[in-house]
Order: sequence, then structure tokens, then C-alpha cells
Amino acid sequence: MFRQLSKKLNYLRSNKQEKVKFRPSPQAKILIKKLFENKSEEMRQFFGDQLLDELADLAKIDIVKLKISSKNQYHKKRNGRVAYKQYGYYKPRTKYIYVHNRTAVRGNILAPKTFLDTLLHEWVHHYDFCKLGLNSIHTAGFYKRLKDLKIKLGWLEL
Repeated sequence: MFRQLSKKLNYLRSNKQEKVKFRPSPQAKILIKKLFENKSEEMRQFFGDQLLDELADLAKIDIVKLKISSKNQYHKKRNGRVAYKQYGYYKPRTKYIYVHNRTAVRGNILAPKTFLDTLLHEWVHHYDFCKLGLNSIHTAGFYKRLKDLKIKLGWLEL
């Protein structure tokens, strides 16, 4: 019963928070553009590290480790079709973000929009855990915070 109550409170707290509580710097906006312009794992790792460090400093939370993988996205097939893909993940205990840079089946480099969406999505999980003390789950509030971050970064304008 306590566990169910805890989950419900976490869910309600997540939905209450609709914005990230900081203003991104001009440097963060420049790094977003750099990430949008580069496709290689090496450059995405380089600019991704810088962006996530900048966001953490602005939010006054711990930095997060980032790994951009050259491996194809983890996926599962059902009846010969891709039924599930994992673009990336966040591990809160180790403060670690992992993002695949290649598509599931063909191994093509991810489109810049997909890559940035994934990177920022995983970072909002980090923000939720470190700043808001949430067990970050995909609530309406989570997606509102993600959209707020993208708007503040000028990412929705690209």
C-alpha cells in the first residue's frame, strides 16, 4: 500500500511541474546548433558532453556522463517487423546517459532531430531525478518540461 501511494504521489508531483527552472545560456543555444549540424559519433559526443555540462551548471545539478554509441539501436521484432526500439536511456544511480547514433535495422546515422530529441529527453530524466527528486516517469508533466526546455533552447525553431 505504501508503494502504491508513493508512486501516485510521484506521478502527481511530476504532473505539477511543467517547466524547467532555469534559463538556458547563449552557449547552450550555440551547442544545440552544433549538434544539429554534426552527425558523427565523435562530434555528437564532443558537443553533447558540452551541452549536458552547460545545462547541469545552469540547473545547478550534478553533471551527467554521456556515451554516444555507434551501435544500432536496441530493438525487438515481432512477425518480422520492428515492434520496439530503444533510442537511449538514463541510469539515475550512476548519472549516465547512453544514446544510440544509428538506426535499429539499417544502421543509418540518426537524423539530427531524432538525436537531439533523444538527448534532451534523457537529460530531462536526469533533471527530474537530481533537481526535482522524482522517480522520472513519462507523465504529461515530463513532456511539458521537455517541451519547455526545447522552446527555451530555441530547438523548436530549427
